Amino acid sequence: MQEHNYDIPLHDIKPIIDVQEYSLYYLLGMSFFVFLLACGILYILYKRIQRHKAFNIRKEHKKLLSSLDLSNPKKSAYLITLYGATFKEDSPRHVEMYANLTARLESYKYKKEVANLDSETLGYFELYKEMCDV
Repeated sequence: MQEHNYDIPLHDIKPIIDVQEYSLYYLLGMSFFVFLLACGILYILYKRIQRHKAFNIRKEHKKLLSSLDLSNPKKSAYLITLYGATFKEDSPRHVEMYANLTARLESYKYKKEVANLDSETLGYFELYKEMCDV
């Protein structure tokens, strides 16, 4: 039998070298960026929904003042005073107008029987409603 010599010198095989692989870091970075972007979008949507659902007392009182039934002057005087107080601190002009309006409405309160609201008081009330903004 023949003896085989397997120790042949090989000159074309190079040693193993380390290859830098960054794809995992790219994947993690992009995942984090997408996560932050999704959180931002969800936060914006949440704020928009909250803003639309929020109860706005000024808007509600403005609507109630506009739809007030003036056929019952005593009840109307109380409601105008109540709802109008929401807007009285908006400016010095509002304070003065509210004080003037409530002074005119005093004659319709605290009495058992009252007459209908006079045209001057109605004029002041209409002017005050137009001054009020939400």
